[in-house]
Amino acid sequence: MLKFVNYSVVFREVPNEVTLAINISGCPNKCKGCHSPHLMEDVGAVLDNEMLYSLLCRYNNAITCVCFMGGDAEPEKVEQLAFFVRRATNGRIKTAWYSGKSQLPRGFIIESFNYIKLGPYIEKLGGLDSPFTNQRFYKIEEGRMVDKTCLFAKRKVVKTEASYQ
Repeated sequence: MLKFVNYSVVFREVPNEVTLAINISGCPNKCKGCHSPHLMEDVGAVLDNEMLYSLLCRYNNAITCVCFMGGDAEPEKVEQLAFFVRRATNGRIKTAWYSGKSQLPRGFIIESFNYIKLGPYIEKLGGLDSPFTNQRFYKIEEGRMVDKTCLFAKRKVVKTEASYQ
């Protein structure tokens, strides 16, 4: 049974999308330095079609994507929920999955998603915005996973002087 602890509307987890990020509990990965260690526990409310539908109704016009943050203990349930979002919104709202696993499970249907992040958090390598990260962010295009991790690279800010008269 998939459970979630909380959710929020975010702007950085999926580039160019206004995303409803749902934080799923029961993470089996136990990554050292995890930024959300409370998600390792089996806590929270059940995340099923009914609950997801109520969230979609609440945020329908405010979001362009739903991202499942975790769910590695039950990837087939995450896949089913992503398919539900796509069906319930006629594909208008995109779907994403942040997995801490290095590979997708056997038989996983990537077309249920528009985006997938793979890779455990390794503290010394950093997250998606680190040039040394082991994590990969993919966009699903024509049944293929296209690496778009570069979209998370930190950009240098160039300071310029301006004179105002």
